[in-house]
Amino acid sequence: MKQTVDIDQLTLAKDGAQRVRAAVLPLLPDICEALCELPSEQAGVRIHGIESLRPILAVDGAIGAVAAEFLGTRCRAVRAILFDKTVATNWSLAWHQDRTICVKRRIDVEGYGPWTTKGGMQHVAPPFELLTRMVTLRVHLDDVPAENSPLLIALGSHVAGRVPIEEYDDVVARCGIYACLAAAGDVWVYATPILHASEAASVTCHRRVLQIDYSADELTGGLEWLGV
Repeated sequence: MKQTVDIDQLTLAKDGAQRVRAAVLPLLPDICEALCELPSEQAGVRIHGIESLRPILAVDGAIGAVAAEFLGTRCRAVRAILFDKTVATNWSLAWHQDRTICVKRRIDVEGYGPWTTKGGMQHVAPPFELLTRMVTLRVHLDDVPAENSPLLIALGSHVAGRVPIEEYDDVVARCGIYACLAAAGDVWVYATPILHASEAASVTCHRRVLQIDYSADELTGGLEWLGV
């Protein structure tokens, strides 16, 4: 059942999600320009090496400053993906937890694995405790009313630990579902392990979301964040 909690009453610590209104609204043209050369008509494009984006993601930039409010000024952007829903690329996503990070190169280290390659970049599942200290920011480049595929979260599921796939439905039913509506320029901050999903958009509006993972941790065993 979807929850009707006041959107401005949600907090990262208690609920696993918090909205920062209009956090990047003045910089929307700059962000969109930085992303304009990315491939179009793809569900998700993994981002690395866009120089004009890096100052905005740094802790003294508009997006990075939001992450720093929760993780401190030692945090950094460690992965970014552009999700772009249109009439041609419209999809739904089942309930899941984000469990991988992006690193420079594969080094077999105890506690890290399995390994995968996504978008030509090396990914690995780290010890789950690392994920619990991360935050994920979703920067909304378009308005996201209820009809335009808002992210669905299971409130408070970020404290449930690593949830087995077969238990997703039980945890979601226990926590309740919340639809994260947004206006262009809003930033939603999530605990990275929160259970989340999305439905296909039921309108023909554009829905672009720049998603960035932040961490203040150093990796072990010689592993290094690839970064953005």
